[in-house]
Amino acid sequence: PAAGQPRARDAGDARAQPRPLFPWSKWKKRMSMSSISAATARRPVFDDKEDVNFDHFQILRAIGKGSFGKVCIVQKRDTEKMYAMKYMNKQQCIERDEVRNVFRELEILQEIEHVFLVNLWYSFQDEEDMFMVVDLLLGGDLRYHLQQNVQFSEDTVKLYVCEMALALDYLRSQHIIHRDVKPDNILLDEQGHAHLTDFNIATIIKDGERATALAGTKPYMAPEIFHSFVNGGTGYSFEVDWWSVGVMAYELLRGWRPYDIHSSNAVESLVQLFSTVSVQYAPTWSKEMVALLRKLLTVNPEHRFSSLQDMQAAPWLANVPWDELSEKKVEPGFVPNKGRLHCDPTFELEEMILESRPLHKKKKRLAKNRSRDGSRDSSQSENDFLQDCLDAIQQDFVIFNREKLKRSQELASEPLPAPETAAAAEAPADSEEEPVALQACRSICPSGGSS
Repeated sequence: PAAGQPRARDAGDARAQPRPLFPWSKWKKRMSMSSISAATARRPVFDDKEDVNFDHFQILRAIGKGSFGKVCIVQKRDTEKMYAMKYMNKQQCIERDEVRNVFRELEILQEIEHVFLVNLWYSFQDEEDMFMVVDLLLGGDLRYHLQQNVQFSEDTVKLYVCEMALALDYLRSQHIIHRDVKPDNILLDEQGHAHLTDFNIATIIKDGERATALAGTKPYMAPEIFHSFVNGGTGYSFEVDWWSVGVMAYELLRGWRPYDIHSSNAVESLVQLFSTVSVQYAPTWSKEMVALLRKLLTVNPEHRFSSLQDMQAAPWLANVPWDELSEKKVEPGFVPNKGRLHCDPTFELEEMILESRPLHKKKKRLAKNRSRDGSRDSSQSENDFLQDCLDAIQQDFVIFNREKLKRSQELASEPLPAPETAAAAEAPADSEEEPVALQACRSICPSGGSS
């Protein structure tokens, strides 16, 4: 072919086939039990009384980055189960006044578990970082699929709305407002089911309480959040998350959001916008679906659909088998391609090339730091205030191990021994330590945030 012209490809040309971003299925097969039988024989056995720590995990691949945390795929060395591990640099959290949010997220995640949430399995720390090890969901987030121009059908969006309704109903039973429901925070598993993640700005409100802080991502925030910030008043409650579900559903179906809102918009202008602009629905959408979206995108929270009971009464969801859905027995309409890793490949390059404190070099770095700290006079500390904050985090951070917790619960639920063996069963057992009360270092690093 002439210079600059693409070469014609015939159907038999192997190079004509689109190559996946990452040979994910081959990689998983390589990591499977059958292919690592030799490694299985050398599988480490950790002392059950030992707290879980960084050495218990093998770092496999970087897959994401948030505002102050990064995410990688890890494998637990003893069980060989794979998870996602989020890690947050302590010094950066202090400098950005995010310590309180991290501690609140941990407090929430340690107390909840649901089929449509991204659940916490372990939390631990070292001198540099705080770690959260959570469910690994390989289907990517909905923002990624929107950017890949996936066309979501009404039935697919209906499933996501129902799964989020079950998740939000559970969170309400635990007195939790998520405050950041959006496509970026909804992850798909390999079958295509939706899971809500990122409780970084979630808050707990008891009966009768109201939240007042301006918190969330502006295009998905309910009108009453802005109104409360500008005009004061009674604050807001669980209804704000259901508004966000309405915005998300509209965006998945149409490709853009119902209101043209950006992070740069002034809060005062947004209060005005909700009272003057009406949402435009596509004429091709079913009337039942539009009716539900209208109820979710109702500006007045008192008239908004904001409970599982409201959703179950909607004509669009009349035929939903809720019991089967809650057990993931309803087949999703959109199944992510299993042949690729659904994330931006630059995360891996950034970790390898640009990161000043790469995770895979942590062990050597910490050993070097400990040696240097041991030889340095404590009076020569460069920043006593920073060190006080780091010491407070070290002291107040709560270590969590759901695997160990589940084992304890299983043992507790076992039937009591027969009377003749009861005496033997009364031998003292090692009791779990009481969890340390969560107290963020507000006195040392006060936070301006509030619920």
